[in-house]
Amino acid sequence: MSLNGNVNRITTMQIGIDIRNIGKERTGDEVVFFNLVKNLAPIDTENKYQLFTDIRDLETLAKIKSDLGLENKNNFEIVSLETKNKFSWNFWTLPKYLRANPVDLYLTQYITPFFVSKKIKILTIVHDVSFCEYPQMIEFSDLFFLRMLIPLSLKRADKIIAVSQFTRDEIIKHYKVAPGKIKYIYNAVANNFLSKTFSQSELDKIREKYKLPKRFILYLGTLQPRKNIPVLIEAYSKIKQQLPGVKLVLAGGKGHNYDHAIDIKIQSYTLTEDDVMFPGFIAEEDKKAVMLLAECFCFPSLYEGFGIPILEAFSANLPTIASHIPPHKEVAGDAALFFAPRNSDELSENIVKIISNKELRKALQGKEKDRLKLFSWEKTAKKMLSIFTRLGG
Repeated sequence: MSLNGNVNRITTMQIGIDIRNIGKERTGDEVVFFNLVKNLAPIDTENKYQLFTDIRDLETLAKIKSDLGLENKNNFEIVSLETKNKFSWNFWTLPKYLRANPVDLYLTQYITPFFVSKKIKILTIVHDVSFCEYPQMIEFSDLFFLRMLIPLSLKRADKIIAVSQFTRDEIIKHYKVAPGKIKYIYNAVANNFLSKTFSQSELDKIREKYKLPKRFILYLGTLQPRKNIPVLIEAYSKIKQQLPGVKLVLAGGKGHNYDHAIDIKIQSYTLTEDDVMFPGFIAEEDKKAVMLLAECFCFPSLYEGFGIPILEAFSANLPTIASHIPPHKEVAGDAALFFAPRNSDELSENIVKIISNKELRKALQGKEKDRLKLFSWEKTAKKMLSIFTRLGG
């Protein structure tokens, strides 16, 4: 909003958003940008949006547009820019495009583009800074670039968006960024995830699709070292005999930075493929069904920035156990059981309690519903739009 004499005039902003993770099965990163854009579309009909991706396949681009609900949104445009890799994107591909087609604001995550005019205000979302706390758990090549580029990116950014108060405080602690430069906006559960229901026959098909056992403890997420999966395996091995027929399902792709200690731990406790099961990557449309089929959800991470899977489990009315770390407490409140991240005995005890104690399960499920009400992508989108407006004004 700007003043021209005594007349108020609405100034339309040109806003660029990096959506390269959408369509890439990047779990949390994809969920955040997908739901942010999807919820900005219905509330902002004034500003012009360019959504930048490196996907070139027309069919995939059409699906992304449809999934985001942009068919009738003339102020949203998907811009496909071919690039060799993510580094050339920031150093060459995007800066070249923005020199010829400047925007007022550009939103990305972590690494900001280089050689971009200072007239373009840059916002970057930082999901976590686990690479500062646990550098030994990051591949050397990734760590090298993070240590080199993150300080430069945070300095270049006009505004930094953290996904929790904990993450905001961590950024300030590790990078000495001025507190006024950082805002935190919570993540949430997608509306279609919250409202999605399944018939018994649909649940049966999902069980068959992923070869899921009748009764199981569920972990769902990436299988990286900071996710602390070996402690969950150790905890399960200790109570397997107490819970006959209950298996452990570790859902997630064995992709980048896979924790090979998972395989070592399974072998050391002589667990079989029938005890610990790997269904692989779970399609977004199937996640809630998998959670509805589980006995309980375990999220044992050593470090997180937020913890969307906890809220997703809550939406499936699934009793949850999480590691006792600040962002998990910030998200779950008193609606989950907690354990010290390195303490497999405490985790074992909580698994037995949460599966065996019906009164405890019922109490937690009631608290989950109340906790969910505190988070929504609509609220997040409105807060982000407010930041856009203040920064671009």
